[in-house]
Amino acid sequence: MSLPDIEADVFIVGAGPVGLTLAMDLQSRGLTVAIAETRRYAEPPNVKCNHVAARTMERFRKLGVAHKLRAAGLPEEYPNDVVFRTSVCGIELTRIPIPNRAERYTSHEGPDTWWPTPEPPHRINQIYLEPILLEHTAALPGVTLMNRTQVTSFVQQPGSVEAVALDLDTQQERRIRARYLVGCDGGSSMVRKAIGAKLEGTPVIQRVQSSYIRAPKLRSLIPGKPAWSCYSVNPRRCGTVFAIDGQETWLVHNHLNPDEPEFDSVDRDWSIRQILGVDEDFEYQIITKEDWVGRRLVADRFRDRNVFIAGDAAHLWVPYAGYGMNAGIADALNLSWLLAARVQGWGEEAILDAYEAERQPITMQVSHFAMDHAAKMIKARRAVPANIEADDAEGQRAREEIGREAYDLNVQQFCCAGLNFGYYYEGSPIIASDGEAPPAYTMGDFIESTVPGCRAPHFWLTDGRSLYDAFGQGYTLLRFDRGVDVAPLLAAAQARQVPLTLLDVADAKVPQAYRHKMVLCRDDQHVAWRADALPADATALVDLLRGARREALRLAA
Repeated sequence: MSLPDIEADVFIVGAGPVGLTLAMDLQSRGLTVAIAETRRYAEPPNVKCNHVAARTMERFRKLGVAHKLRAAGLPEEYPNDVVFRTSVCGIELTRIPIPNRAERYTSHEGPDTWWPTPEPPHRINQIYLEPILLEHTAALPGVTLMNRTQVTSFVQQPGSVEAVALDLDTQQERRIRARYLVGCDGGSSMVRKAIGAKLEGTPVIQRVQSSYIRAPKLRSLIPGKPAWSCYSVNPRRCGTVFAIDGQETWLVHNHLNPDEPEFDSVDRDWSIRQILGVDEDFEYQIITKEDWVGRRLVADRFRDRNVFIAGDAAHLWVPYAGYGMNAGIADALNLSWLLAARVQGWGEEAILDAYEAERQPITMQVSHFAMDHAAKMIKARRAVPANIEADDAEGQRAREEIGREAYDLNVQQFCCAGLNFGYYYEGSPIIASDGEAPPAYTMGDFIESTVPGCRAPHFWLTDGRSLYDAFGQGYTLLRFDRGVDVAPLLAAAQARQVPLTLLDVADAKVPQAYRHKMVLCRDDQHVAWRADALPADATALVDLLRGARREALRLAA
């Protein structure tokens, strides 16, 4: 006996943070969504993904869950700093100050408090993040969530996908029919394998022996101010410890050396004690083992006709700067509005080509940032001086030097403005280039720009709203001079049924990057076109934006 068939606009395989965010975003655009997940409802996820990036929080703000996430995770007053010590209970080497929850919106101290965003980043582990996203998604009308369900196969037909799924408890099958299918099913993705996409790159960069522990007495042993993340640096063992609940649970990463090829190459208990800086009498409990391999792998393609992959299904790398999960969510948000454009009828089939054209190059860039940083961290761990814990002048000098080096190397990953705001989509088929090159960016730095493909620089409107709060679905035209006649563009968009919101900007404190009288922004906050006057053929511009114009369109800046 088979279970009832399900029909939806989009079928998502995998209900982790990437799949749930995609479902939330699609539903907000009026699409129906079905999701299959092998785990039971509310089954705890792995203890990972300790950071939600500003760009991710900006969209969660739009989706109405940012305030729920801000209220979860570490206690409100618990420091979100990153500290480097000779061990968790040892001597402090340096500290990267990051505001706690209570001060996140108001603090002006620290290297990430200047960021031009309505939603700064948030430190929260996935065990707190995912349940909030899950509860929110499951309550949305038009979303069908199927837990304990494994997708076993799918076939594509023109304009649709039909999948077969197995209920893991009853062993009954059901069929799911959708316009599109998206694999958000992790690094071992069944969907990626089914479309013949292959991961390419470096299969092993770093092995990490990771342990989620309960240690109620640890916090009282830590000298001075506690921290969200503590890097333990000593000649015996280097590792990273994350505060999970701010009280008694901790995630301990033991970074294995190149000559330690297996997770059990070193004694776990001994390593944990060296990283924490505690003796054999100290009591702790291992809750789960979370061992993982850092890689740099990117799929050779992200799409096969009506089937797409996103998140870990499409790319895997060492999650420095928190850009493991957050890169996957960026995939989902890029894809969501493109799928909505197609399902709603105003986007042509070719608009979907933008997903791979835009996201694959970015994931390649981010993967290299992560790999380069991983290589520097591995080198730094191997160069820890033997006297770093010595109670003498030489030991003090060694600690000061290591502290400076650690701060300079790591402030860019924990306060990664470049990865949040600097990346751009170059060569996209639905962006009108004007010939100006976008500014380069690093992991930590960027230059605000309205070059088509860049993120539209944020500013606050005079009514107190964030610029992004005023964005409509589809496109938003920012007009900085009411004397510019935009009627032909609005008429062309209406004729093609392209959603286009006109936002007249007056008296707001606008960043200098806005040099043009008009800047056309996409729903995902990237600039699609800018100019001081409309092109002679406004319809041609609209056709480019909706994927109906295959030849390149370049308009003078």
